[in-house]
Amino acid sequence: MPWFQVIWGMTMRRIFLSACLVLLAGASVARAQECDRSDDSQQMMNICAGEDYQAADAKLNAAYQNLIGSDDADAKRLLQAAQRAWIAFRDAECAHNTAASAGGSIHAMEVSQCLTRLTNERIKQLAASANCEEGDASCANSDEDSDEVQ
Repeated sequence: MPWFQVIWGMTMRRIFLSACLVLLAGASVARAQECDRSDDSQQMMNICAGEDYQAADAKLNAAYQNLIGSDDADAKRLLQAAQRAWIAFRDAECAHNTAASAGGSIHAMEVSQCLTRLTNERIKQLAASANCEEGDASCANSDEDSDEVQ
């Protein structure tokens, strides 16, 4: 490969990386705005809903870490697989439930609210699993707040 192609390639990579860093910095500044619940603009409602989801996600991660830290290796693998599948389900469910608002200014808020709702439900499930006695097969499957599907 000629030297000018090597230099051109390196220069283009640096320009691309610099552009990516500028975009990321701009996104960080945009996200730096904090929720103000007294501001009822759609942009602020989107920010507040996003913060609500971030808080729920942090609680979910703590509940998951608490549960996974107490399991044996086989149970840990099963929980990891279940959690990955649940995340895929949650994301697909919210994409489906909010498809009608795609492209609209309310869409980000609706997605965040859906993610928050399902994440809070999952936190309850993980907390219930953490309180199960070993050998109690009915414990992990019980959910006092859910309605049976008929």
